[in-house]
Amino acid sequence: MQAISISLFNKENVKSYIFDLLALTVIYFTPAISHLFSFPIYLVEPMRVMLILAMVHTNRKNAFVIAATLPVFSFVISSHPVLLKSLLIMLELSANIWLFYALTAKVNNTFFRMLVAISASKLLYYFLKLSLLSLGALSGELIATPVYFQIIATVLLSGYIYFISMKDNNVSDN
Repeated sequence: MQAISISLFNKENVKSYIFDLLALTVIYFTPAISHLFSFPIYLVEPMRVMLILAMVHTNRKNAFVIAATLPVFSFVISSHPVLLKSLLIMLELSANIWLFYALTAKVNNTFFRMLVAISASKLLYYFLKLSLLSLGALSGELIATPVYFQIIATVLLSGYIYFISMKDNNVSDN
């Protein structure tokens, strides 16, 4: 019993628990922050920001936890995005993580690796969303967030992971 409690509360797990609580809090308060600043915060992709921060500052396993829980949590607390879109986002974020780490053996540059991982996961998301829109299973626009916002966010997040990996070379090893 003592071994289980020690493994649950080791430094790495506690760091992940604190980060996860922070990520859930950010997603929980995103609508309020948007109203406070009269700016739609979703345009800066808060779930992806939390995902990249998890990848850099915790570990791969925790990043997958974040990818799986943030979209569902957002749906549960605010009914936004709708459940089917939440599942698409979950898949997109999980693909982002998987692609980033899958490219580790082939691409040493973390900036380029993240740029490809984000771009490819977005293409997957838009392909699946287009399919669901065509089938009538989902309504709305194919691209709700302006493409230039998405490009800026992709470059900034790729740059962040690059600079952090230069400083602390653990991003590619987690």
